[in-house]
Amino acid sequence: MGYEIFGNDVTELHSEPDRKAPVTETQDVSTNRLEGRNSILEAIKAGRTIDKIYIQDGLRDGSISTILSKLKGSGTSISFVKKQKLDSMSETGHHQGVIAQTTSYEYSEIDDIFELAKSRKEPPFIIILDEIEDPHNLGAIIRTANICGAHGVIIPKHRATGLTATVVRASAGAVNFTPVVKVTNISKTIEELKLRGLWFACADMGGEVMYNCNLTGAIGLVIGNEGSGVSRLVKEKCDYIVSIPMMGQIESLNASVAAGVLAYEIVRQRIKK
Repeated sequence: MGYEIFGNDVTELHSEPDRKAPVTETQDVSTNRLEGRNSILEAIKAGRTIDKIYIQDGLRDGSISTILSKLKGSGTSISFVKKQKLDSMSETGHHQGVIAQTTSYEYSEIDDIFELAKSRKEPPFIIILDEIEDPHNLGAIIRTANICGAHGVIIPKHRATGLTATVVRASAGAVNFTPVVKVTNISKTIEELKLRGLWFACADMGGEVMYNCNLTGAIGLVIGNEGSGVSRLVKEKCDYIVSIPMMGQIESLNASVAAGVLAYEIVRQRIKK
């Protein structure tokens, strides 16, 4: 019996057969396999997105604990399996109790976003995500970004999900058309983008109602973590704090829904202008 972790949730799995499963048409094949503790730690350190990781049952020593700690909240699927399962998966014979798969999707650069805006002869429109942890939310936001004409999405390297296979599926193919940039520091990136002419609107329930805000021109829309919202340091860098009118008894929206509502208010104001 094993367990699988999605974000911070742990789900019990049925025992897996200790043999290689045949590749089927429904399996994701756009992955690269990593074996051994050091190679996986170095990949995480380098900012590569770990889609799935398999760890030998019972292993909780130093380096395994470090790997799990670094992957917390990243959206990585984590399964604890028998040693025989890892042996059957291993291509090197030296897996050291851990095998990982990374997605082969490559991240873009910030200049790619500006080039796309320039090619469309439009002021840049960027969606910045502050520690979004749910891969389904990230995928849905990338999909919305593409449909509403945003020129790119920026995510942080740490404490947030990356371009996992789940994200790719949830985006409905939008990752192939919308640049996704991974940066070390969101606050510093906002400062740098301000020097390139962007204004920033931060989504927060305590802000000015979006209909009363000028959201035209070169703009960055900042969406925060599913639970804690936009961090204080990032919020302080923004020019506007904007809110969505809430008419019911529930006081907040899902992060991807909030991103969609605010993104289309930006679209509405651009069209009207």
